[in-house]
Amino acid sequence: MTEKNVSENFITQIIDTDLASAKHNKIHTRFPPEPNGFLHVGHVKSICLNFGIAEDYQGLCNLRFDDTNPAKESIEYAQSIQEDVEWLGFKWNDKVLYSSDYFDQLYVYAEELINKNLAYVDEQSPDEIRQTRGDFTTPGTNSPFRNRAKLESLDLFRRMKSGEFKDGQMVLRAKIDMQSGNLNMRDPILYRIKRQHHIRTADKWCIYPMYDFTHCISDALEGITHSICTLEFADHKPLYDWVLDNISIECHPQQIEFNRLNQTFTIMSKRKLNELVESGTVEGWDDPRMPTVSGMRRRGYTPSSIREYAKKSTVTRKPSVVPMSMLEDSVRHELNNTAPRIMGILHPLKVVIENYPEGQCEMITAKNHPMDESFGTRDLPFGRELYIEADDYKEGANRKFFRFTEGREVRMRYAYYLTCQRAIKNDKGEVIELRCTYDPDTKGGSSPDGRKVKGTIHWVSADHADDVELRLYDRLYNVVSPKGKDDLNPDSLKILKNAKLEPGIIAGSEGKQYQFERTGYFFRDQTHENDKPVFNRIVTLRDSWAKLEQE
Repeated sequence: MTEKNVSENFITQIIDTDLASAKHNKIHTRFPPEPNGFLHVGHVKSICLNFGIAEDYQGLCNLRFDDTNPAKESIEYAQSIQEDVEWLGFKWNDKVLYSSDYFDQLYVYAEELINKNLAYVDEQSPDEIRQTRGDFTTPGTNSPFRNRAKLESLDLFRRMKSGEFKDGQMVLRAKIDMQSGNLNMRDPILYRIKRQHHIRTADKWCIYPMYDFTHCISDALEGITHSICTLEFADHKPLYDWVLDNISIECHPQQIEFNRLNQTFTIMSKRKLNELVESGTVEGWDDPRMPTVSGMRRRGYTPSSIREYAKKSTVTRKPSVVPMSMLEDSVRHELNNTAPRIMGILHPLKVVIENYPEGQCEMITAKNHPMDESFGTRDLPFGRELYIEADDYKEGANRKFFRFTEGREVRMRYAYYLTCQRAIKNDKGEVIELRCTYDPDTKGGSSPDGRKVKGTIHWVSADHADDVELRLYDRLYNVVSPKGKDDLNPDSLKILKNAKLEPGIIAGSEGKQYQFERTGYFFRDQTHENDKPVFNRIVTLRDSWAKLEQE
């Protein structure tokens, strides 16, 4: 039995009941993004839920673009969304669908509502419609055009379609209830005039249907059984049902709302994310700091870790905020088991082993994964000159510092015991080199006389190391609930241009994640590469934000 994509929740309980009662024989869901931006982590939960449920129940899931607002939509966004869904590991039913596929049918249904005296053409200005709509404490006021003859509305609507009127001059509204406590039912707009080139229908249409009118009909035309959407659409459900109840269409999908994925340290607003892109604060929608799926992919996150994160995000009818650490922990947990270990030095400090023969080089056997023998081993060159991390040396350190200081012996990972004799400084008093000695009887990292050392550090051979650039990415915002640019983390990116990597990794590194021992998880990013390979830090080995997240 294969593992389910979705944890049991109130939606799967509804589906189980529907299947048991034979209300449905096959489950059919859909994911309906608008192609006006890149998908972000907030969309991931909906993607995994809709596609995951379809897979779990051997059903179908459609990918349908809500392309009813041509002013903000593009082919680029539509293509990026398809790439993201596929990268996450999901397949949609048959071909990609668009709301624009149904524009002709939607128009026919709009005329049907007019003929039933359930829709009318309103000539009020947008401001007048807004004012007469009322608010949560004030009931709406009927439009002076609300009771116009249906034949007159039908004629005006057809003339709207033919391009006779200016943008905004009139709209088609449903005739429902201006006194309703639900503002969405106060004669909502169904069509507006908008002369805008469309990414698929070009200039065929100058009127476009509104989302609330389009979405429910598109669901019904596709035979969707369960229209799963986030909580902000709960107040739109009565309108969803009203439209389908009042047109001649047989299928009536069930709309079910769940809590959207809100995440700490993250802004989900497409508008605010776009501001970061337009201002150059980030490199683009796929900047590895962005909460977009393309950004997470470029940073080195794995699809399976993201799916697991979405699965752990509880599906309820109550709003919730998920800690970003839960996403990072999902990545850590997977990579701890799957990423091979290699040695990389972020801030190189040279070590010269004074009693090691000049010109000699030997091969040291290292494990590719300390907990899984199936990863095998590799041979690393070891010679007189090495690089270690600069912070693995501390002048005059006390006994609680287990790395290099004068007179202290340290184990070099998989290699020998070394003792620091002295540090070489430049004119500014900065340590630029350590002079050490080694014990040739400790090859492999242990002593035949049984003496123990508490410190073990990683290293690379100075003569064989590859020069690499490291990009240390961290959270884009430094507050739990960011509002905007004032909350940006100034340390969200640090670039290290002089890092060193053990030899033999570069050639096979494309598309692979690695753990740099004692440092973090990294992924090669060829976007920036010029004169040397570039690796992004995916996530640190441990969570350094936990305390702030709990405050």
